[in-house]
Amino acid sequence: MRYTKGVSVWPVGLVGGLMVEKPLMDEHGIVKGFNSAWKPERPFPIDMAGFAINLNLFLDRPQAAFSLTVPGGFQESELLHHLVSSVRDLEPLASNCTKVYVWHTRTEPPKLREEIMYRKKGMPSDAGMEI
Repeated sequence: MRYTKGVSVWPVGLVGGLMVEKPLMDEHGIVKGFNSAWKPERPFPIDMAGFAINLNLFLDRPQAAFSLTVPGGFQESELLHHLVSSVRDLEPLASNCTKVYVWHTRTEPPKLREEIMYRKKGMPSDAGMEI
């Protein structure tokens, strides 16, 4: 995170009903989207634990703030749209988003309903990941 120039992103384990929610990369190592199962139509379908913002960028953009008027689950998108133009501006970390270093943990077993559906389609969310 210390090398983040703008907004950096990485995979998060056990979130959104998936084993791994992660940025999807193109062949040039640029973020092209996300594998989020929960409201994937969000402009930035990413969990709060999956990104960092350079403090200088944040201070330079005072309009970047959370809003109490956006629907639930859209806080991240509301904040990020003030900081970057598109997902392509995001800086991938964690070995080009291939490793999971951040996990959502709870005192109950994870609910992986979406993961079960992904796996039935032959598309596990953790394919190609180092976990």
